[in-house]
Amino acid sequence: MTDSAVASPGHHDASERAWPDRAPPDLEQLAREAFVPGGVLARAAEDFRPRPGQTEMAVAVARTIVHGGALVVEAGTGVGKTFSYLVPALQSGERVLLSTATKTLQDQLFARDLPRLADALGLPVRMALLKGRASYLCAHRLELARHDAGLADRAVLRSLARIEQWAQGTRTGDLAEMPGLDERSPLLPLVTSTRENCLGSQCPKFRGCHVNAARREAMAADVVVINHHLFFADLAVRESGMAELLPSVRVVVFDEAHQLNETGVQFLGRQLGTGQVLDFARDLLGAGLQLARGLVDWQQLAGATEHAARDLRLVVGRTAAGARLRWTGMAPEGVPQEAWAGALAALEHALQQAAGGLATVSEIAPDFMRLHERAGGLAQRVAAFGRPAEPGAVRWLDAGTHLRLVESPLDIAEAVQDKLLKTGQEEAEEGGGGRRAWIFTSATLGDDARLSWFTEPCGLGQAEVLRVASPFDYPAQAALYLPRGLPRPNDPGHSDAVARLAARAAQRVGGRTMVLTTTLRALRSIGEQLQARFEGADAIEVLVQGQWPKRRLIERFREGAGEGRPGCILVASASFWEGVDVPGEALQLVVIDKLPFPPPGDPLVEARGQRLQEQGRSPFNDYFVPEAAVALKQGAGRLIRRETDRGLLVVCDPRLEQMGYGRRLLAALPPMRRLKDEAEFEEALDQLTRSPEAPGLSPQGPVDRAE
Repeated sequence: MTDSAVASPGHHDASERAWPDRAPPDLEQLAREAFVPGGVLARAAEDFRPRPGQTEMAVAVARTIVHGGALVVEAGTGVGKTFSYLVPALQSGERVLLSTATKTLQDQLFARDLPRLADALGLPVRMALLKGRASYLCAHRLELARHDAGLADRAVLRSLARIEQWAQGTRTGDLAEMPGLDERSPLLPLVTSTRENCLGSQCPKFRGCHVNAARREAMAADVVVINHHLFFADLAVRESGMAELLPSVRVVVFDEAHQLNETGVQFLGRQLGTGQVLDFARDLLGAGLQLARGLVDWQQLAGATEHAARDLRLVVGRTAAGARLRWTGMAPEGVPQEAWAGALAALEHALQQAAGGLATVSEIAPDFMRLHERAGGLAQRVAAFGRPAEPGAVRWLDAGTHLRLVESPLDIAEAVQDKLLKTGQEEAEEGGGGRRAWIFTSATLGDDARLSWFTEPCGLGQAEVLRVASPFDYPAQAALYLPRGLPRPNDPGHSDAVARLAARAAQRVGGRTMVLTTTLRALRSIGEQLQARFEGADAIEVLVQGQWPKRRLIERFREGAGEGRPGCILVASASFWEGVDVPGEALQLVVIDKLPFPPPGDPLVEARGQRLQEQGRSPFNDYFVPEAAVALKQGAGRLIRRETDRGLLVVCDPRLEQMGYGRRLLAALPPMRRLKDEAEFEEALDQLTRSPEAPGLSPQGPVDRAE
């Protein structure tokens, strides 16, 4: 599929497909029949119950597959959108590409939903799962690491020995299958490949390459499951994997499509990281000493390159953690222009010198040919960042332990129009097939009828749009409370007030609380106060993002107060606002500290607002408010995940009631009942600790939905 991806074969293999070569003309009727009582879905999901919205979406997907074109579907939580697109896609007999934003959904589709539906439909489906190549063992780089004199630490050498032993028996090379291997191990970059250092067909281990085998699996599959990062990485560099696979696919589905734009802009521009340069210097030294010792002064070349990269970082100086610096002129904001230009020139020179040294030994081993290409490519990127940015692009500098120089388009509209929709139509016509079908779906895609928050930056203004409401009974299952008398969001005491409110409420319900913050500063402040408040308490455990790995935090939070363990408060920000599924009683209270407006000082945000202003539009009304509406909707979506869930949403931002735009943001939330005052809030908290009595709720726990 892609030089950055590998595939795992599905277990529903068949030498021949049992379907017709074209989507059947009655596909809409087939899809409709699958969702009736006693139909396909009833066989695939034991607790299936018909939902009009799920059927409506499935019929729309079927219609798009038959006629081609683009369909955008916002399907509220609980609709079961996954089955809505999978059923007609599988019934169509077309080759399908599924792309998701998260590994969790990717694994769920491949390991659970696809096999279950294929069995229910009675169709032989050959499936492939594509992961990033960094997840898979590279036999050639493992051999290089084995002879790396720099690996002197005994613990590292023991880990390497375990990997070598495991490598003898693995079929897929998926490092996730190796027990006891820490995903943060410093060994992983040494035993996996990247697009930059892969030797391709020149590799001495090419015949047994896991990536190469995976590409063959993907090309033979009927359904290929990838992720947005892999899709846009290939779209940007036009590598052979995508060039071979995409023309043969007539149905493309993007689930979790709300992340498409932000993912796409990362890959459709230009990037350079000092960490990449340091990796190159390490590989240069290792290969030189192992394969051509004495022919070139490898220590000098690698050392000069490493020093130039570190000097570039030193020019920037100390910055706040995660700082993103504007870069509208020749140097990033606050960085001396002359020193910056000099450091860039020195880095370019060091890379050119490295390329020159590599050129003298390029015929000795394919490693040197690839390193020579890497040196030249890095030098070209350094030179490009020494020139003004391309018209219509925004440039900035991410400053952390390493630097990341970024230049990106403001959105993916042009790429979608030219590289997807237009090119896809041309490929379909050349292949003699019908128009390609593009399906874009998510639970949250905007706050207006045309879903313009999503369709505009993604170049989908002409797409068919469908909005399917959630089947949940929100007025019965959930309530919204807007506490009064809180400090204004920017006042110093705001986080303290949020922490006190969350502590009181969580204590009444025995934990079961998620506090979502809009900034890392608020995350630390609220997290520290809550941990201090419940330190030594047996009833409540406070979990704070960053103190444990994300997966471990979510697993502990889902456990709730079961098996004699204390209930939990989880304080989190950023990625926890979406994609976190905690059904049942483990989560019954969501507290949001502030309205999630985009950070006004962010260079990309500023550039987007400036473009709107130049068009005579309002950056606040047309960008900031829609962004906040979608993010608020995503955060609120953590609360109710099943028909049996009950809970309370608390938004600690007075602007939601005091400002005119508050009505628009409230309208974007699910239709929960409103609590008038603190007394009603306390009564609602008490009700959560009682047996469920609301209509449609059952004390037996969550129902397994047909996704």
